[in-house]
Amino acid sequence: MMASGVLFLDKPVGWTSRKAVNMVTMVLSEKGGRLKAGHAGTLDPLASGMLPILLGEATRFADYGLSAAKTYRVCLDLSIQTDTLDKEGRATATFDPPRSGMVPADIERVLQGFVGRIKQVPPAFSAVRVGGKRAYDLARAGEQPSLKARCVEIKELRLEHFAWPRLTLYVECSKGTYIRSLARDIGCQLGLGGCVLSLRRLSTGGWGEDMMVTPERLQAGRWDCVLPLEAWLAHLPRCELDEEQSRRFIHGQRLPVDNVEACELAVFHGGRLLGTARARPGLRGMVLHPLKVLHSARECLT
Repeated sequence: MMASGVLFLDKPVGWTSRKAVNMVTMVLSEKGGRLKAGHAGTLDPLASGMLPILLGEATRFADYGLSAAKTYRVCLDLSIQTDTLDKEGRATATFDPPRSGMVPADIERVLQGFVGRIKQVPPAFSAVRVGGKRAYDLARAGEQPSLKARCVEIKELRLEHFAWPRLTLYVECSKGTYIRSLARDIGCQLGLGGCVLSLRRLSTGGWGEDMMVTPERLQAGRWDCVLPLEAWLAHLPRCELDEEQSRRFIHGQRLPVDNVEACELAVFHGGRLLGTARARPGLRGMVLHPLKVLHSARECLT
């Protein structure tokens, strides 16, 4: 049986996402073979927290994590701004406390303007491509990349703590949201800086902090820390097939099904995950269209 599953790693500050994947691969690979692994949503080295790492066959389902909503806790410094929009960059401006003072109510009024669908310009130091080149390569070369605003959604934005010049926020946002850009724009609306000091991802797609595993715990527990692929697909409605239907499904055949709605489904036989499918209306009812079929399912049913 192919090793497969998902690990919700608590990535330490200073690690790249690639380093995190390499560490997991080293710990879990058996002698004579290297485990296939990949992450579902990059975290900058400055950031800590949830980095979903998919193993074996589960790597085919990384798109669910990439498209999922995420939550963060971010601490920013209102007294300074840098070219990278975080503490690792070069200072470009400094700010004194407002003469009239600032209270949490002032900040909360500004925060409300960012809740909902907003336009956001990515940071100059980001992996966005501009004319075939990465924006951060252009920025490091002294150029100012021309970046277009993108539409993102801020589902929740909550003030957790304020003591000049530090501001701590809780953020729930859609995919594609740059927290550094959000910090910059909030600071700008306040007439101040918005330099990110620390950033922690708390959850991805509803998978919360209690599911995270530290590198130390992984070293000790190894595969005991890995959840089955079913946990990664738990947000999908389940569809159970009989043996004949299952054999048709694993060969990529469409088949009529009852008692399902038009949506994407996790497909099972006898409690065993076979893959995913989309149910669509047909001439005589709902029809199941296979999307991704697990190779291990083919091996067991053929």
